[in-house]
Amino acid sequence: MSLLPGAGLSCVIAMAATLISTLHGGPQFLYALLFGVAFHHLSHDLKSQPGIEFCSRTVLRVGVALLGARITASQIVGLGWETAAIVIAAVVTTLLCGVLLGRYMGMNRAQSVLAGGSVAICGASAALAISAVLPQNKDSERFTLMVVVTVTVLSTVAMVIYPLLAKLLELPPELAGLFLGGTIHDVAQVVGAGYMLNPETGDYATIIKLFRVSMLAVVVIVISSLFKKERELAQDGAVAAKQPLVPWFLWVFIVLVIVNSAGGVPLALQTGLNDVSRACLVVAIAALGLKTSFRKLSKAGWRPFGLLLVETLWMAGFVLMVIYLKP
Repeated sequence: MSLLPGAGLSCVIAMAATLISTLHGGPQFLYALLFGVAFHHLSHDLKSQPGIEFCSRTVLRVGVALLGARITASQIVGLGWETAAIVIAAVVTTLLCGVLLGRYMGMNRAQSVLAGGSVAICGASAALAISAVLPQNKDSERFTLMVVVTVTVLSTVAMVIYPLLAKLLELPPELAGLFLGGTIHDVAQVVGAGYMLNPETGDYATIIKLFRVSMLAVVVIVISSLFKKERELAQDGAVAAKQPLVPWFLWVFIVLVIVNSAGGVPLALQTGLNDVSRACLVVAIAALGLKTSFRKLSKAGWRPFGLLLVETLWMAGFVLMVIYLKP
């Protein structure tokens, strides 16, 4: 019962964000985040804190785990090795761009990896998944929120601009789908941008994007191993409990991909799990918003926005360059 006030508040904010997004359009995640930040003062209530903390951590992990229900091995195999190689190269180079540029801009290693992973994989969902295996300190949640805000805004802008660019460059459906699915951050924005052009582009862009989402498991495992020792240190420098190399929610993600690939997840159940995953992520972002004030967000400065913008431009430029270099 101690979780009820904070969890209920997070759910109400998430439902309000969903309603506004459904009626008027716009990014559901961003609405949930901003509504949560607007009600930050309620997070100081001792009755609300346990539920808000539960939603920002446990519910978040459940949402990430259920993303695996979207993906099958046949989708990945159907892309072909050449297309898969292009997408993998775009993801890896974007991550490296984030790490190197982040260091140059004065950010620590965890912040640079978080920014790079959010752009390279799947926007806000990736940011939340990666932040769950990074060391936690007083600045980590504020930086995560800043990344979620910025990457969602950039993804929304890309959803509008990239289809116009694909049409201007006269890309055929297959290449337009590669461009949109290989560069736009969030799954919903990829779907919107692809079908804005034509059904063929929409289908291909969605499959490309789901392949990028499937890489989340590998990226999180690698990041988890790199930061394992740092996570095991408490904030006072004492050694905390040992952390698993692969967190439980990632095991669930992998198992769902395997079962779904074997045809063990009926279409109706798959749709239901996708809806639950989305709902959990919206609730988690609302809870994260409740824990963060506008004043704290402003302290992050211009560097996260600049880093994410450069990474976004790099990924778009890289994929377009490869498309034009293809024989």
